[in-house]
Amino acid sequence: MKNFCLFLLCFLFQHLTAQETFSRKDSLMGSLRSERTCYDVLHYDLNIKVEPDKKFISGYNEISFKTVANTSKIQIDLFKNMKVDSIVWNKQKLIFSREFNAVFVEFPSILKEGAQQKVRFYYSGNPIIAKRAPWDGGFVYRTDSNGKPFIGVAVQGTGASLWYPVKDSQTDEPDNGATIKIAVPTGLMDVSNGRFKGSEDLKNGFTRWDWEIVNPINTYNITLNIGDYVHFGENYKGLDLDYYVLRENESKAKKQFEQVKPMMDCYQSKFGPYPFPEDGFKLIETSYLGMEHQSAVAYGNHYQNGYLGSSLSSDQIGMSFDYIIIHESGHEWFGNSITSKDIADMWIHEGFTCYTESVYVECLYGYQKGQDYINGLKRNIENDRPIIGNYGVGNEGSGDMYPKGALMLNTLRSIINDDTKWWKIILDYSNTFRHKIIDTETVIAFFNKESSLNLTPIFNQYLKHTAFPVLEIQYKEPYFEYRWKADEPGFNMPVDVRTHDKIRRLNPTTEWQTSTFSGKELDVLTKKFLIEFKYL
Repeated sequence: MKNFCLFLLCFLFQHLTAQETFSRKDSLMGSLRSERTCYDVLHYDLNIKVEPDKKFISGYNEISFKTVANTSKIQIDLFKNMKVDSIVWNKQKLIFSREFNAVFVEFPSILKEGAQQKVRFYYSGNPIIAKRAPWDGGFVYRTDSNGKPFIGVAVQGTGASLWYPVKDSQTDEPDNGATIKIAVPTGLMDVSNGRFKGSEDLKNGFTRWDWEIVNPINTYNITLNIGDYVHFGENYKGLDLDYYVLRENESKAKKQFEQVKPMMDCYQSKFGPYPFPEDGFKLIETSYLGMEHQSAVAYGNHYQNGYLGSSLSSDQIGMSFDYIIIHESGHEWFGNSITSKDIADMWIHEGFTCYTESVYVECLYGYQKGQDYINGLKRNIENDRPIIGNYGVGNEGSGDMYPKGALMLNTLRSIINDDTKWWKIILDYSNTFRHKIIDTETVIAFFNKESSLNLTPIFNQYLKHTAFPVLEIQYKEPYFEYRWKADEPGFNMPVDVRTHDKIRRLNPTTEWQTSTFSGKELDVLTKKFLIEFKYL
């Protein structure tokens, strides 16, 4: 229970936003300014050296891009505590200016629409150190039991520009992926995204480790992991599974990571093929709890089931699996493959991925256990703020995007009331938007079309308001009257009730209706619908 309380504190710490107004700095980070929309990133070539003793990094990121509008200025982002050493284009050093974390790069002439360009951005500095990663962004410097450096970085929400120069917007993933070359003290290894391409002894006490990812990738997913790693893995049904763990934990990892195979079977059956087979799948032991780094999932759950040894659900079925493996890997489909344009819509990542946990339970233990697990997440809902944040200012909504988002999806399943149809919709959603960047309106339109229902008021109630819809009931013997009390105008949603051991469906609106059957022994099925009910 202590670990669960720690989770709640960290969970709230991650998502609380005290300010109601936003600054110029927020707009520069979150908005789609012309200096951003004028170009499309094609590839990142990140080449840096990490000096653990100094907590210092230096090197460059070569950014290949195509102009989509005539421009002589572009915005590249890098946190203001990091030094811009130079920016080079066609062997020329470019003029630049800085405003907060935005670097405005000026070209000596107009770059014509459709032209392909490269700039090499040299930089250096001491990136921010996280205080409690992954809930705040930054580097994590620790040592293993032998005193060797054990280093990672997690920047979701904070921004990838915390540690490397980048177009720091979820609207633009590099079309052709990235190469990641990290030089570390000889005797250590770096593990990054994608496929290992080789290492090189730089003869200065450092060894460079080269990685390549060929698929588009969220910029916050680009990562490094430095430690005294050992590697093992296998090809499972055509997919490469690779694991990098501290030398001291190899035997524990070989046992714990067996959970990956049934998880892959489940997820691929429900959500379609693994989205990044060309880049493989990796679990990497990290110096913090976890993160969904694409093809390089960060794992720090200490080789135990549950979430740091506790179940996030009040139902103890949560102790039957390793939460970090199951949750963070689910992000490969929801978050990494399907990405939200704005972090205000991060429920598209977290709500769907939290739902994958119950899908995994259902795959292994059956429908009822899956329902027990997901309903056990209700205790984590705060109803403090809307799930959708403010657009254009780098603002996430409530942390309720995890459990409330998942339970909203479970409610939609109950509304559709046809499991064959439901799983087809989920599979088609995953395949239709594979490797795409979308928004809430796109999600709602898809579910409306595929279900042949108007689900918009239901999505809006759960995503844009805080309170649950309340089913109000008053008896008019021998029948009863019922209606919804909700914040969303025109809210209507079917709901199931049990009376005399028979399940019946009501179709309440915000206006009173009278039942056609007796209200005696009435039981509202709140495990199928995320609602409250009140007898008047």
